[in-house]
Amino acid sequence: MPVYTTACPRNCYSTCSMRVFVHNGRLRMIEPVADNAATPHGICLKGLSYIERVSARNRLLYPLRRLPESGGFERISWETAYDLILQNLQLIKENYGPQAILFYSASGTKGLLNRVGLNFWRLFGGCTTTYGDLCWPAGLEATRLTLGDNTHNAPWDIARAALIILWGKNPAETNVHQMPFIEQAVENGSRLVVIDPRRTQSAEQADLLIQPRPGTDGIIALACARYLIEHNKIDHEFVRDHIKGFEEFAQHVKSYTIEDAARISGVPPDQIETLACYLRDIKPVTINAGYGMQRYRNSGQTIRTLIALLAITGNIGKPGAGWVFANLQSHIFDRIKDPLAFYPPEKPDDKIRISVSTANLGQDILAAKNPPIKMIWVERGNPVTQNPETHKVLAAFKSVDFCVVIEQFMTDTANIADLVLPAKTMFEQTDVITAYWHSYIQIKQKVIEPPGEVKPESEIYYQLARCLGFSESDLEDLIPGPSEAEVEAYLEKQLKLFPGLSLDRLRQGPVLAPGSREIAFDDLKFPTPSGKIELFSDEAHYRWKVSALPDYTEPAQSIMHRDKNKRNYPLYFMTPNTKNRIHSQFNNLRLIKQFNDTPSISMHPYDARDRNLRNGDLARVFNDRGELRLPVKLNFGIRQGCVAVTNGWWISQGGTVNFLSIGMETDMGYGAAFHENSVEVESIR
Repeated sequence: MPVYTTACPRNCYSTCSMRVFVHNGRLRMIEPVADNAATPHGICLKGLSYIERVSARNRLLYPLRRLPESGGFERISWETAYDLILQNLQLIKENYGPQAILFYSASGTKGLLNRVGLNFWRLFGGCTTTYGDLCWPAGLEATRLTLGDNTHNAPWDIARAALIILWGKNPAETNVHQMPFIEQAVENGSRLVVIDPRRTQSAEQADLLIQPRPGTDGIIALACARYLIEHNKIDHEFVRDHIKGFEEFAQHVKSYTIEDAARISGVPPDQIETLACYLRDIKPVTINAGYGMQRYRNSGQTIRTLIALLAITGNIGKPGAGWVFANLQSHIFDRIKDPLAFYPPEKPDDKIRISVSTANLGQDILAAKNPPIKMIWVERGNPVTQNPETHKVLAAFKSVDFCVVIEQFMTDTANIADLVLPAKTMFEQTDVITAYWHSYIQIKQKVIEPPGEVKPESEIYYQLARCLGFSESDLEDLIPGPSEAEVEAYLEKQLKLFPGLSLDRLRQGPVLAPGSREIAFDDLKFPTPSGKIELFSDEAHYRWKVSALPDYTEPAQSIMHRDKNKRNYPLYFMTPNTKNRIHSQFNNLRLIKQFNDTPSISMHPYDARDRNLRNGDLARVFNDRGELRLPVKLNFGIRQGCVAVTNGWWISQGGTVNFLSIGMETDMGYGAAFHENSVEVESIR
């Protein structure tokens, strides 16, 4: 039975190495690869479900065209599909210009071949595309401004920490391969602190669980900083040699008392003081922040306050110590290592108009002028489900003349397209992938042939380019030909710039990126303008119009919740990730659905009692943007005043949380602040 080493390309911390067994052209078994020191413990349930995913009965295998009369779809040939695309491309280009076409690509799968899409649109003459990101740009930018680079210690280093603070992160569900290292630290006597409005699975081993009002993390961190400075429990030598702006920061935090932080965050003052004492007395300290808490308007500045705690205590550049958020050491191939790649360019591109905010996708599509958006092309994403304000996204997509979606399944976005093209799975085309938690570079090997008439995206672009009249020489180094040999030749050209990297070497197993370090900043050199950790950042002020110092601005939702007279919608609406899905992926598979096949709303029993709701009752969850109708699940572990529905449920599954979210950008990085949201819940009887 042939056996191949490959890696999972999903938007997930782990980017697991795996060994797959193939028999008669079908996947038969998947095993972990111990050579990846970050993920040697086994494959998660999502990874095991790939065997079903590849051969699922509802997988899209042929091009489908919408029938305007019925709204259904009919199977068509690839020749007809290409003709439809070319006809619309040329018509729109002639009448409006190429920038009337929106190219929307998301993070559904990683790989070097993802860049082929934008290469095609440049050849075509241009397009419009998006800026910002739904996931992490506020935190990326805050880290870059403060430390100069987005990198952190190797995943296994956290086992050496004496104090681990999981700040808004739930690795037991969203970063499962991190948990063995955390458990190793706990077994060796490390303290574990979890800061989260929900009592998550990760909190079960915690010494301290702090449950703040959502969006108030920054003031807790600043109050802790004041405590440390007032009690002279900082690393004076480290501060002197490696921090810019400490004096200004020390003066600044005098206005943030533990009592004020307790009043605003809703956390008892003794818990905040306990956290400060842990930071005072224990070293080394690792703070690991999740992505959810940097989806508020104040989130960039919040992230800066957390890093400041590590900086003033000297917990950076040492084993077991540091800031864990994004590790882009393996991103050696393109601009993605620089968070500024998410931003609109300071010098506009003549061909690519970067003018649609990911956070305000629907609104910006509808508002686009000179030219308006007349066609949308979507790949590797499901924006109808995942982007804020689903109603506006639906309206925007329905407003255009033609929409193409490349997908494996009939998602909410595919369901409103005019043309749906069947997408490959990770096993049907070779690619090279990086990671953002560890620093391995890996191969994602082709191990089976695509079923039905599935074509990889790069082959679709190649055929369209040839139909448009581009020659082989025009496409050289931009779009590989359709054969596997041509794809591999394209990838080898990307790898040859880095000695020691080749497809043959990667087939043997994962390879640490050239120059990667186990301990980030161990040389205590920081690629900031000053060469130091910048608690005072001039760039933060002039680029983002925020304070040069890490500060706290209370979200409007938090202020409203503290004032009972202003509570139109009194419950914070949290939309966390969940263990067996990656956003809107995987929950259509039988293996996954058996564990959680319907959405529900998690609610504190006291909040439910106040609304005459019992466990299992059907409730209306609503605000002025939309509503959901979901069964109630009582949960003493969620902070009172908060409710939660996991994100990623499709419209057809009844739990699309972004019907209720708001399109709003973060204070820096053009992230989506859609977690700053509130609702009311009422009984349906």
